[in-house]
Amino acid sequence: MKKILIISLILCNVLLAQRIKDISYFKGVQSEELIGYGIVTGLAGTGDSHRTSFTIQSIISMMKRFGINAPELNLRTRNVAAVIITARVNNLLKPGAEFDIIVSSTGDATSLVGGTLLMSPLKDGYDNFIGVAQGPVSVGGYNLNTRSGGRLAKNHATTGRVPGGGIVRNEIARASMPADTISIFLKEPDFTTSNNVATAINGQIGANTAIAIDATEIKVTVPQQNQNNVMAFIAGVEAIQVQQDVQARVVVNERTGTIVAGQNVRILPVTISHGNLNISIRSYPIISQPNSFSQGQTRVFNNLIPTTEEEKKPAVTINGATTVQEVAQALNSLNISPRDIISVFQALKQAGALTGNLVII
Repeated sequence: MKKILIISLILCNVLLAQRIKDISYFKGVQSEELIGYGIVTGLAGTGDSHRTSFTIQSIISMMKRFGINAPELNLRTRNVAAVIITARVNNLLKPGAEFDIIVSSTGDATSLVGGTLLMSPLKDGYDNFIGVAQGPVSVGGYNLNTRSGGRLAKNHATTGRVPGGGIVRNEIARASMPADTISIFLKEPDFTTSNNVATAINGQIGANTAIAIDATEIKVTVPQQNQNNVMAFIAGVEAIQVQQDVQARVVVNERTGTIVAGQNVRILPVTISHGNLNISIRSYPIISQPNSFSQGQTRVFNNLIPTTEEEKKPAVTINGATTVQEVAQALNSLNISPRDIISVFQALKQAGALTGNLVII
């Protein structure tokens, strides 16, 4: 029987201390989503078919830009595919900066392997032109079809990446950062962590420098002597070590049976009993053979007989486990399969014996 792997995250105060830059971001500094439409060429017959009308329209429009009139009836688009381009960039990027882009087929193409994305514009959510994208598409898979109907595939071949394929042309709009006050936003809102950040900043820079507004925002007043060089002040604030508070959480991976639990997780006194009911259906074929020279036909009848077998196991009592290691030993004594782990922990949560959030992935 496969044992259950339970990993305990014993986080001491030293390990919990993290830099402010790792758990937060400053107001005005954020990511922007970009989107665009483009054409991938150079495919080996795996592109869009003639049924994808917008691909044909895109090719005709592109040809006209080069002074070529291509009749629609003569176009064959199996080496071309229409794609949607997406990217996420930092709004601090300046013109000339490169970034990765993702291309996804929008038509009936079967693979983007070997294709090259032609120059395509990228816009933000406000329809502002930000940059362009172009380059060879990298696909971590393949999709091969034979004439006889066979198919050989690996991963997803209709989505690819162009490393460094995007280039910023125009600056991304962002809010200006005032010289006298800055706001810090936690990536994971928490009242305790927010208060710890304000306390750490006041201890390093000076009293009443920072104040926690809520579970997410900490407002910092820039001292008079630092207002001429706000960037250096921000860099110093980013490097301050803060003790981050974490929620009691149990993460269960259904596929591998792995459980990751934080140090604040507790199991209250509880009794667990588990039994497996195995149901099997066996086939006992019966052959009916007619007599010689008769008009009858040979018949085969499958006589399906179901049988059940219940494996009884003793109940296990947990008298207030203080560590996840005790929980691991108790669950392993039940010899339950990884598939049953979720049921046990869900039952513990419903019974109120599990002090922490249960996350199933």
